[in-house]
Amino acid sequence: MKSALISAALKQVSNPNILVNMVSQRVRQLGQGHKPLIAAGVGMSLMDTALREIAEGKIGFELPDAPPRPKAARPKPRRKRAS
Repeated sequence: MKSALISAALKQVSNPNILVNMVSQRVRQLGQGHKPLIAAGVGMSLMDTALREIAEGKIGFELPDAPPRPKAARPKPRRKRAS
């Protein structure tokens, strides 16, 4: 059953690393008492609930805009020592 839930969730979130982070955060929220966004079945773990919420499109994500990269500082030219 878990592999089917994971496959369904990966259709919504194609990056497995992002999916792991989403499930982890949602499991933490559910463990703290947040209400599930779906009707949780009997015997479903918090991870199953989180995966099903993601698979059904109840939870999404947004990647933040990347901040502009600072320009690389040019190295100062070395002065030749007077002999």
